[in-house]
Amino acid sequence: MTSGGAPARAEMIREFVGSARFAQAVSLLAIGLAFSTHAIRALIGWPGLLAALAGLLVLCAASLVTRWRAIEWYGILPLTILVFVGWCAASVIWSTTPGASAARVVYLVAFAVLGVYVALMRDTIQIVRAFGDAFRLLLGVSLALELLAGILIDSPIPFLGIQGDLAALGPIQGIFGSRNMLGFVALIGFITFIVEWRMHIISRTRAIGSVALALGSIVLSGSPTAWIALGAALVALAALYGLRRVPTVSRWRWQLALLVTGAAALVTGWILRIRIIELLDARAEFDVRLDLWRELSRYLSLNPLQGWGWVGRWPDAPPYTWLEAGAGRPHESALNAYLDAYFQVGVIGAFAFAALIGVALVRAWLLASNRRSVVYLWPALVLVAVAVTSAAESFALYEGGWMLVVICAVKAARDMSWRDALARRAASAG
Repeated sequence: MTSGGAPARAEMIREFVGSARFAQAVSLLAIGLAFSTHAIRALIGWPGLLAALAGLLVLCAASLVTRWRAIEWYGILPLTILVFVGWCAASVIWSTTPGASAARVVYLVAFAVLGVYVALMRDTIQIVRAFGDAFRLLLGVSLALELLAGILIDSPIPFLGIQGDLAALGPIQGIFGSRNMLGFVALIGFITFIVEWRMHIISRTRAIGSVALALGSIVLSGSPTAWIALGAALVALAALYGLRRVPTVSRWRWQLALLVTGAAALVTGWILRIRIIELLDARAEFDVRLDLWRELSRYLSLNPLQGWGWVGRWPDAPPYTWLEAGAGRPHESALNAYLDAYFQVGVIGAFAFAALIGVALVRAWLLASNRRSVVYLWPALVLVAVAVTSAAESFALYEGGWMLVVICAVKAARDMSWRDALARRAASAG
């Protein structure tokens, strides 16, 4: 009886690990962990975070193994991801901190694997639902803790980085460590909740509450970066709304007109950048970034092609300590994902990262403008928000932001792959 029970239990475990419910649970855990790393580190430290990440990767591996034959593995990774991650791995060779670089590359790959898992195992609707559920919880917990610190006990919660300024209407940080990260998460949550609402995934009451939660978090965060990215996302949404109603035969002309208009808007925004910064009351934040970027420019010329070696978040080691000393305050990043990639992995790495964002955005944009389902708006709008935010923050290079980029890039590539197009053309020619 015992010998017959063991295979039965093994089969039950295999069926459970290979089930859709298990994949759904692991996806929720992956998203929740990726966007709450600051809180996890504050509670249980780096060892606890790394243990949780390792355990989650084991669950992902088990799920993939049990569903191996059901997954279409062909062309799962866009070449842009492979090139960027490969160049980051190669930078360990010339890094000034090779040990730290090797560990940080493994950390980068770990979150990329989580992103690939979510993109492979869940369709876009399920991904939107997973992000919606995770972000409602994270934003709700953040506002609850801010209410506790700012109103009920009227005292900061230092180990979480919560300043307790809710009574003064912010800025607040929630469980994310900074107001800009809270604003970024709230913005992605806002886009997700809108798509959920339009897809009728959740009830009207829950959708309105979720949107109010996201907008309230953006307002209370006081993040100028979030406001600019929100404006860009809303403009993109309006453009896609118009494009989807244009006849297919003339849509390419409107796409070209939008491209020209977008380029003109970028040039105008650059010319009027000082006035825009003053209107957003972001002069102090801009000055901080300007001081840091000036320091970066002094060291960029020393290693322009290959950079200083991949590290992700800045470690407490040269040349990053030199940059902090020159800027007069501590920093975890270059406060610009493109410059951060340039500094760490040089011109080639910066171009690879920009190509990753750009190619994914173009694919997602074309899908959103040509496919009827509202769910295709989500990757396009998220990538617009990421691309704009990356001009003032480096969230897209590590942890949750990086995983989000990987998910959107993989989903867009699988729905619009040049390799599949070549295969279909070859088949039709044959």
